[in-house]
Parts: sequence; C-alpha cells; structure tokens
Amino acid sequence: MLFSLKVIFFLSLLLLPVLKSSWVTLSNNGYDGIVIAINPSVPEDEKLIQNIKAMVTEASTYLFYATKRRAYFRNVSILIPMTWKSKPEYLMPKQESYDQADVIVADPYLKYGDDPYTLQYGQCGEKGQYIHFTPNFLLTNNLPIYGPRGRVFVHEWAHLRWGIFDEYNEDRPFYISRRNTIEATRCSTHITGTNVVRNCKKDSCITRQCRYDSKTGLYEAKCTFIPNRSQTAKESIMFMQNLESVAEFCTEETHNTEAPNLQNKMCNHKSTWNIIMHSEDFQHLSPMTEINSPPHPTFSLLKSKQRVVCLVLDKSGSMAAEDRLFRMNQAAELYLIQIIEKGSLVGMVTFDSYAQIQNNLIKITEDNTYQKITANLPQEASGGTSICNGLKAGFQAISQSNQSTLGSEIILLTDGEDNQISLCFEEVRQSGAIIHTIALGPSAEKELETLSNMTRGHRFYAHNDINGLIDAFSRISSRSGSIFQQALQLESKTLNISEKKWVNGTVPVDSTVGNDTFFVVTWTIQKPEIILQSPKGKKYTTSDFQEDKLNIRSARLRIPGIAETGTWTYSLRNNHAQSQLLTVTVTTRARSPTTLPVIATAHMNRNTAHYPSPMIVYARVSQGFLPVLGINVTAIIENEDGHQVTLELWDNGAGADTVKNDGIYSRYFTDYHGNGRHSLKVHAQARKNTARLSLRQQQNKALYIPGYVENGKIILNSPKPEVKDDVAEAQIDDFSRLTSGESFTVSGVPPNSNPSQVFPPGKIVDLEAKFQGDRIQLSWTAPGKVLDKGRGYVKKDIHYSMLLRVKTRKI
Repeated sequence: MLFSLKVIFFLSLLLLPVLKSSWVTLSNNGYDGIVIAINPSVPEDEKLIQNIKAMVTEASTYLFYATKRRAYFRNVSILIPMTWKSKPEYLMPKQESYDQADVIVADPYLKYGDDPYTLQYGQCGEKGQYIHFTPNFLLTNNLPIYGPRGRVFVHEWAHLRWGIFDEYNEDRPFYISRRNTIEATRCSTHITGTNVVRNCKKDSCITRQCRYDSKTGLYEAKCTFIPNRSQTAKESIMFMQNLESVAEFCTEETHNTEAPNLQNKMCNHKSTWNIIMHSEDFQHLSPMTEINSPPHPTFSLLKSKQRVVCLVLDKSGSMAAEDRLFRMNQAAELYLIQIIEKGSLVGMVTFDSYAQIQNNLIKITEDNTYQKITANLPQEASGGTSICNGLKAGFQAISQSNQSTLGSEIILLTDGEDNQISLCFEEVRQSGAIIHTIALGPSAEKELETLSNMTRGHRFYAHNDINGLIDAFSRISSRSGSIFQQALQLESKTLNISEKKWVNGTVPVDSTVGNDTFFVVTWTIQKPEIILQSPKGKKYTTSDFQEDKLNIRSARLRIPGIAETGTWTYSLRNNHAQSQLLTVTVTTRARSPTTLPVIATAHMNRNTAHYPSPMIVYARVSQGFLPVLGINVTAIIENEDGHQVTLELWDNGAGADTVKNDGIYSRYFTDYHGNGRHSLKVHAQARKNTARLSLRQQQNKALYIPGYVENGKIILNSPKPEVKDDVAEAQIDDFSRLTSGESFTVSGVPPNSNPSQVFPPGKIVDLEAKFQGDRIQLSWTAPGKVLDKGRGYVKKDIHYSMLLRVKTRKI
C-alpha cells in the first residue's frame, strides 16, 4: 500500500505546470500574445504575411468549435526580420524575439519536405517549444495533402499548447485489436477507408489490396490506410484534421485506447480531450454560448531592430571576495571580444550604492572598439548594493544614445542582497527592456530572477565553478534567428595544476565552424606557459597569446582566418611554486553562411521545483532542424554549496526521453543536495566518428495524406518525399559543444534526503511483441530503481525479452 501511494503521489507531481518561455495568455476565452516570427534567411514576400493572417483567422474559428466555444485567437504579432525593408505599418517590437516565438517560419534544412510540425519532447500535458512552418507550405496549395492551413495550425497548436500527441503512427500503421481484427492506427475507429499498397513507376501509380503477413500477423510492409473522403465521424483533429467532417478531439467515449500511437504511450491511454480539459487553460473557463462565431484576430506587424545591450555590473564591497571582481571582468571582456555580434550597440554601467554610466552605447565593429568599454571595467570593489540604481542608469545610457529601451537588453550581474529591488519592478516593466540576470554566489538577491521572468530574459547562476561566469555570458547571444552570427563554445574547462606540472588537452574543430575562433587561458596567480598546436602541426606559444592590459589574468589567441578542421592540442605548464587554477575557453562561429553549424541547447523542464518533485534535464543537439545522434551528452548541475551532480543524458526513448533518436537527450534529476539556486551546464561530444545526422522526418506533425477514396475510386496524392534507409543518416565530424542552461530553484529539500525512498522505479514504455515462429517475443528496456537511475540503467539500452509459445491462425 505504501508503494502504491508513493506512485500516485509521484504521478501527481509530474502533472505540475512546467517551464515554457511562451508569453501567450488566455483571458475571457481569447488567446493573446502569440508571436509568429519569420527567419532572417527567408526572402521578403508580402504574400507570406497575407497567408499567415488568413491561416490564423481560419484557425481561430476552427479552434473555437473544436474547444466547444472555449477559445479563439485574439491578438497575434508577426515578427518581420531585419533583412526585410521597413514599412510605415511595421512597429517596434517590445520583448518579442525569434528565439522565443511560438511559431517560426523558416526553410527546412536540406530538401526533405514541408511537413508542418511542433518541436515537442516533454511529457504528457507539457507545452512544446515551437511550431515550424516552411515558406513553401504557406505559399503553395497543400489542400489535398494536409487540408486547410487553419486546420493544420490547430493540430499543431494542440501539440504546442496542451502537450498532446498524434493519434497515427507511421512506424506502426496497423495493429491487431482485441476483436482479433487488423485495424489502422487511428482515432476514432469510426474513420473509414481502405488498405492498399501503392506501386509507382515514374509518374504513374497502381494500387492493390494489402496482403496478410503470417510472420507479423499484420498486413504486409508499405500497406497504407486511405480514408474515405466522405465521413460521418467528427474526430479526431490529432489524426486527420484534413477530413471535412473532423472538427473535434477524441473524447473518453470515442478514444481508441488500443492504437499503438504516441498519445496512448505518453498519456497513459487517456484521450486528447481529457488532457486538454485538464490543462491550465480550461480549468476555470466557461464556453461562450452567447455567440455563434468568434471575433476576427487582431494582427500587429513588428520589425526586428539592431541589437542594443547594456552591461550593468556590480562593484560593491562583497565583489572583492573570492576573486569575484576579477572573474566578472574576465567574463565581461570575453563577452565584448568574442560573443557579442558585430554591429551591436553596447554600453556599460557599474553600481554599488550608486550607479555610474561608464559608456553610452558604442557600435562594436571589427576593430578594437570594445577597448573603449573594457578600459572602464571596475578595478576596485566597495560600497553597498542598489540594483534599482544600476538598472535606471542602464535605461539612461540607452536613451541618451537615442535608442529606445523597448526590446533593448540589459545584462545585470550582482552578488549582493538588496531589499529594495521590488521598488523598480514597475519601471522595469514599463521600460519594455529585456533583463538577463546573473546571480553570483549564494548571497545574491533572491528576487533577482523576478526581473528576468517579467521581461523574457535569461537567468543564470554561478558559484564555485570558476568558468561559470564565462559560460553564462557566452549563452547570452542574439535572439534574431541568425545562427551564423552567434558564438559557440567548444571548450570550457577548469584545471587545478600542481607546481611546475604540465597538463594536456584536445579540442576538435569540426567543418561547420572555424570562423572567429579564440583560445583563451585564465589563471589565478601567475601566467602559465602555453603551447597550442593545430591539426597540421602549426605551433602557437605563450608569446602569441595577447595578454589583457587590465591585469585580469587572461590571455587570448585569435586564430587567423578560418581555423583548421581537426583536433587541436594544447599544453599548459604551471610555472608557479604553488598549485593554481587555470581555465581554457574556446569559442568560434559558423564557418560560412552556407553551412549551418552544429549547436547544442539545454534547459530544465521548469524553473522551480518543490521536493520531492523530480525534474528533467533536456539537451537538444542539431544541425539546422536535423537531430544529431550517437554522441555523448553530459549535464553538470551545481547547487549553492558547490555540490555538483553529473548526469549522462540519453536519447533512447525510455525514462525521461520521449522519442528515441530525435536528437533530444534527457534524464531525470532527483539528486537534491540542498535548497536554493542551481546552475546547469551541458557538454555534447562526438568522438571516434560516432556522430550521425538524422535525415528522417520530424515527429509531432500534421499527417501527409496519401489520398482519398471517393465514390469507390482511389484518388492518390503525389507520393510523399521520403528518405531512403541507406541515406537516412549521414556521418558528421567529431565535435565538441558547451552550453549553459538557465538556473533553477529548488525548495523543501530535507536534510539527508534519500531519492530511493521517494521516487519509484521508472515506467516501462517500449514493450514490444514480435512473432518468432510459433512463439511471441516480448522485449522492453529495463527501468531504473529510481526512475531512470540505478540497476537496469547502467547502460543506455538494456533490453529484456521472454518467449511465449502460442498458436496462431490467419485473420
């Protein structure tokens, strides 16, 4: 009984609200704050904007009836990229950005189709990340394939907003029902159609009825379900929203609990409508019974602006402790030289009890303009802490430079407490600025994250990890969607070297990066001896590394031109008579505008957790929109006491991981060792030519309809562009990426907590049955003792199987 109660309590914790950076709200039945952003690489086309408006308008009415008059789209912003020409009707964005948009419009990477999809890898009921439409989908007639665009948008919105899943399964299109019949994987089973195999040669296709396969007990491979065009069933939108009769989600009465689809797997066989009605949107919302159709949406056209950043840095007395001022200056200098995009406007403010504008906005160019700012980095720490004075001076530095605070960014770093921080919350809100916060040390003001939360900014925490500040600054890059401008971290390592000792290391530079590459070394006592060797043997020594003029114990080398592809080797010697801490940081940018770099991003599934609620670490590794597979991904989580937990993240479709081989590496985090802030850092590595690029279609997408049956005749659509098995994966170079996730806060952890006494074993989610002659083989991935940790999860994939002897007959 105790165990069952524990499991019930644990499952209830999984249903807690989770982190999503969307700012969409639902009030009085209308969705406000939806952002649809166009990628900077998309050519200017007025028709694109017109079609987006038409799609959302159509979707609003469809959504209204699909939710039984509970919701519609009221206010939508379309974010125009800087690469398009300005127009009088384009307004200035506030805190809207491409990176945090709900819907993005971007070309697919490579040529594999225009299927609309939602990046969704959370648990059942958790919001997705974004919807992706291609320009081609929005500009061409896809009606026979996907149905009206408005219906497709509602299908994807259900993924994004309510965390439900598709009710088809392209990998398992058929199953054997309890009635011993072969059924198409669908919801509801009232959707009718026929099952055929299509054989195509050049431009002509013929069909025939599917044959029974005695080995599988199902139909033969490539058997496809073709729906009747004329249907009476009203559900379900998560199966085939293209059918004219379909206007609802599957309910408890119509849900197909037997279908082997992701909705049943992820949501414990609950219907999509059940999950929707239990979402936070509809907990206390009544239908709009007084109207027959919703008002039309209101659209705002916003055009992205030049990036404006102001550093607001704490120089109060507490910053003298633990070399904090030095570490802040090292990180700020690196940010100005290596991270901030060229062409950005940057200013700086320092503060203690008072604030001083050190630099109004300066345009960062290829020359040494950054030195005008780094020359004013604080050299002494003294005084109290007034965060509000620092922020107000930051706003002033921006406005004095004839720039609006709307959409401008402030990077606020502090280590101190300030019980008056709430006095400027309203002024911050009115400014329209984006505040990124970096809490340094365990005593940083507890309300600091309120500033980033209310302004769509990032939040970071740095403590004992000497590279923590550098990692945090490195993560604050442009939100414009132009990945070619963004700096990427290849290495971030802290080394404790004994006196007179050498230490060696390697950093792979892959073929997707190499432009604007820097190697940076910092030290705590004395400059070490440095040797760096390129893959072709060229050596750089200590004299090649430029030492800063500010006495902040750092030296850097910028590799001329494009850094060589291959493994770079470095050696460091501590010449001092005592051991000292050295750090190595390597940053770079995309090799060229025509080659997308491999990138890694990381986050927790929520910003706050109350013990014993488990959390999930997510890391996404991709090139463009394609997932990168077969690599080692490690997360390091550090709390306020400096205690670190290292987790290997897995992309195996079990435990916390939703789908196998989708480039999302996941793991439960349960090793709580205290309350307060925690930092997250992730290292993604590909070694020994193991990395692969998956060219398969994304999950969670609108189904590509193969055709229809109309008046007894099969009318086929063009075959779907498919990736053949022999080219479904492409090998890519060895690489290394470092990234920081935002900080999160834990509360309620008792002393000497023991996760094994709180969290149950993981759930088996991949049970499969296969015929082997006259036997059935059952196989599954063994769960861990504590969720996905412990016995059974020592390796990424430990499978168990058993054989059952059965008698079979032809169906």
